[in-house]
Amino acid sequence: MDMQRQASARPAKVRRALIAAAAITALALAMTPQVLATDVADIGIVDQAAIGNLSQFQDAKTQLTRVQQQMQAQFQAAIKGKSAADQQRISTDFQNRLRQAQHQIFDPLLGRANAAIAQVAANKGLSVVVDKQIVIFGGLDITKDVTDLLNAPGQVVPPVNTPAPSEIGYVDRSQIDALPKMKAASDQFVQFQNQLRQQLSSQINSKTPVDQRQKILAQYQTQMSDERTKVLQPMVDQTDKAISTVAKSKGLLLVVNAENRVYGGTDVTADVVKALQ
Repeated sequence: MDMQRQASARPAKVRRALIAAAAITALALAMTPQVLATDVADIGIVDQAAIGNLSQFQDAKTQLTRVQQQMQAQFQAAIKGKSAADQQRISTDFQNRLRQAQHQIFDPLLGRANAAIAQVAANKGLSVVVDKQIVIFGGLDITKDVTDLLNAPGQVVPPVNTPAPSEIGYVDRSQIDALPKMKAASDQFVQFQNQLRQQLSSQINSKTPVDQRQKILAQYQTQMSDERTKVLQPMVDQTDKAISTVAKSKGLLLVVNAENRVYGGTDVTADVVKALQ
């Protein structure tokens, strides 16, 4: 295991900095966020990538890289001469230690960033703030206000009051993916994918002619697409229908993925999960 390569594959967004080892299932990949395209006065947007580029976050990233390098060297020494089972146990232990280090380094910064976003949003009377990357038009960009507050000395105090009810909903896809039927579909697709890849590796080698290689790869892509349509698409359709039904019943303008919601909003995850069960 290359601990440094795995742990350093962190998403660029600030709120994802803690989730270096997060696995995205095929079903989750099929569910893309709706795009906010409405100019509602109480909706804010923030560029989380810009926050992540602030010096304090870059310093934290450098610190984590040093920890990764140290732990990588320790890991290589620890697994030397060990059995496969012991190597797996040691690998799990080091991954857990690395996650703990990430929490220690990033949690204080993320807490301060979240408090700054909440304070700015409250001061401007915003009921919800979403990530800038999903916005095409509309919304109030509060990125500069947030970064100015984060760069200022002293403690950032979050607002006492909770945000007002919002017509923007959000859904935690990880909870939907964890539903038995969703997980079963995802596992079935992954199993099919792995079997097909094994077949592919047995059919193609360095001596396989280019035209034959292209034909085999085209067949592989077709089989994958057919299986995705057969196994995953029904789950995606059910989820979309459940989200739409819940959104209409609650009078929501739109629903975004929880990872794109930064502050406020109406959590409809439990309602969607219930509708899918």
